[in-house]
Amino acid sequence: MQYIELKEQLKDFKIFNLSDIRKIEAGFDLRRLNEWQKKNYIKKIRQGFYIFSDLEISEQTLFLIANRIHGPSYISLEMSLSLYGLIPEAVYGVTSVTTQKPKTFKTSIGNFIYRHIRKELMFGYELLEHDGHRYKIAEMEKAVLDYLYFNSNINNEESFIGLRFNVSQFKEKADGEKFNKYLLAFGNKALMKRVKKFLTYIQHA
Repeated sequence: MQYIELKEQLKDFKIFNLSDIRKIEAGFDLRRLNEWQKKNYIKKIRQGFYIFSDLEISEQTLFLIANRIHGPSYISLEMSLSLYGLIPEAVYGVTSVTTQKPKTFKTSIGNFIYRHIRKELMFGYELLEHDGHRYKIAEMEKAVLDYLYFNSNINNEESFIGLRFNVSQFKEKADGEKFNKYLLAFGNKALMKRVKKFLTYIQHA
């Protein structure tokens, strides 16, 4: 198979792997991938996953790629908090949670960071569409809980202040009933204690 044929067959793919290629040509020669990388036709994102070098990279494209290269997973933690306007800092990597092993992939298009979460906690995300594809991203309530779950050091007023959390945005946008429902689903007493302190801080901030 020639590169032009591959490009045409996979023109709607943001990222592809060997399985995608072999659906087109079962006996595909792996050496072609190395050849096309050397010619800068394609870029390897992680073992077995590639993008076309001329792919237009947007935030949504990065989210689609993040979901695909290590899943099941969804965008959460710092990246989601930043998107929802809850923290002011720029995020230097696409952060996700996954039921798979924690991983970090440093690539030419950005860093992809994954934290492990139990299968029972794989909820509280929505599917958003971009360019004919859909990606999973945490709802605001779940993103906050995921962050507090993984950051046990955020546990008092001083650390809440240090987070520079956008209290007014949270009060305006978050669904309190959903937040409490998701919190109970974690079944984690230590998290519940931290969240109680967090909500007290929110109430008086």
